[in-house]
Amino acid sequence: MNLRVLARLVQIQRVLLRHGLDDFVRATHLYRPLRFLFYLSPGIWFERRRLATRAERLRLALEELGPIFVKFGQAVSTRRDLLPPDIADELAKLQDRVPPFPGSIARQIVEAAYGQPIAAVFSEFDEKPLAAASIAQVHVARLADSREVVVKVLRPGMQEQIERDLEVLHSLAALADRYWGEARRLRPREIVAEYEKTILDELDLMREAANASQLKRNFAGSDLLYVPEIHWDYCRRNVLVMERIHGVPISDMDKLLAAGTDIARLAENGVRIFFTQVFRHNFFHADMHPGNIFVLIDDPRQPRYAAVDFGIVGTLDPRDQHYLAENFLAVFDRDYRRVAMLHVESGWVPADTRVDEMESAVRTVCEPVFDRPLKDISFGNILLRLFEISRRFDMEVQPQLILLQKTLLNIEGLGRDLYPQLDVWNTASPILREWMRERVSPWQLLKSLRQQAPELIEAARALPALLKGAVQRARGGTLRMQIDAPAIEALQEEVRRSSRRRDAITVGAAILLGGLVWLGVDGGVGWPGWVLTAAGAIWVGVGWRR
Repeated sequence: MNLRVLARLVQIQRVLLRHGLDDFVRATHLYRPLRFLFYLSPGIWFERRRLATRAERLRLALEELGPIFVKFGQAVSTRRDLLPPDIADELAKLQDRVPPFPGSIARQIVEAAYGQPIAAVFSEFDEKPLAAASIAQVHVARLADSREVVVKVLRPGMQEQIERDLEVLHSLAALADRYWGEARRLRPREIVAEYEKTILDELDLMREAANASQLKRNFAGSDLLYVPEIHWDYCRRNVLVMERIHGVPISDMDKLLAAGTDIARLAENGVRIFFTQVFRHNFFHADMHPGNIFVLIDDPRQPRYAAVDFGIVGTLDPRDQHYLAENFLAVFDRDYRRVAMLHVESGWVPADTRVDEMESAVRTVCEPVFDRPLKDISFGNILLRLFEISRRFDMEVQPQLILLQKTLLNIEGLGRDLYPQLDVWNTASPILREWMRERVSPWQLLKSLRQQAPELIEAARALPALLKGAVQRARGGTLRMQIDAPAIEALQEEVRRSSRRRDAITVGAAILLGGLVWLGVDGGVGWPGWVLTAAGAIWVGVGWRR
């Protein structure tokens, strides 16, 4: 662990103490003794700010610590079933009310990105931010043709701040990987590496614009989700310009109810959007906290979601997507044995796992929550129980699925606030079953064949020549199979190492035996026997360690 990482850890604890969050420091095993040094520092007591509530102190500490900590606060703020109400309410402010940076600096960033005065690009630009988040903030503007847009501007210094905290996370993951018994199963290094890709992608607003365009194309003509139009001519790596939408924040239940919004339909549509994105499109919005979701209520009986902030999106490997869908359907059908077998087939648990034992464990978790509305279910608690099962059956964490799990928890938190009576199982099951039927339908097979036709034709053209060459080499005795795999090389090295170890042990054992025989038949001079015995023992020991 280098000095930069150590200094950051010390700074984190100092911020927690200054905001009166002593319990968090006492709960931190790493560098816990340092808290006594902080208590002896006069600066801590002069700077210490005792605010009205613990929730305010926690929110301010997360804001001061930077974007990675703010995002953590955003993620947990949607889980009111797992947090005290005061903390959930306060952390919800992190969704779009992070303290902004000055609008004059935003203007300078925009002008530097375009290489011209802001008046040459926009007929209006409001320096007062419309909303501010951990990575960027948003300003209202008008294009020269009077179309109203929002201009998203990346916060200055983000790259350096995030890279510093990622270095801390990598160092902690390395320590965990080395000293923590659960590291092999929980794979902390891979989790941090997966998170690093996600958070660094957020720093490129051109990537976010591309994500928005893809999502808009996926839902073209749909009455489920509206995605704002991207104005590509005005997008840069640190500036994004898109259509401004006028919707009701999904957290503003009073306004939605006053307008006569069909809340039950809205909640069901949220589940449909999630499963459609994950399984039909394999491209899902992975940052669906309330600050990023609005509701269009032009027709309150047919409310429509509108999404913003597309910095984090997720996709799944087709194999993982298939196993997830199969798992969901097996749970919907209460086929717990199928769930257990799928975990073995996918390699998520060891091949020697007892299917009957895992079936019983999954049944114990899932059976009590069936046929219950969302208000009586906590997927957060279910996940905790499933983590206990995963530990028991030595299940490895799948880093590629963590983003999906986070999104699922966000969706559940939204649904719980929106319409607690929602029956998740009955809403999701038809969507997933329809997708599975489409995947195995003849029409889908024909579509896949048509898409792959050019590759198949090209392969067919090359096949006769390849077969003829192979037959000729086989007749001439020159056909060879070339295998170039790291696993084969590692196996060969292990065989060589074992051979050297065996030879060393054999030679050492022979010398040791010779020494013992010498001592047994020695008639007077014993030291050569002792020397041979010691040398043989050392040689055998060296051989074992090879």
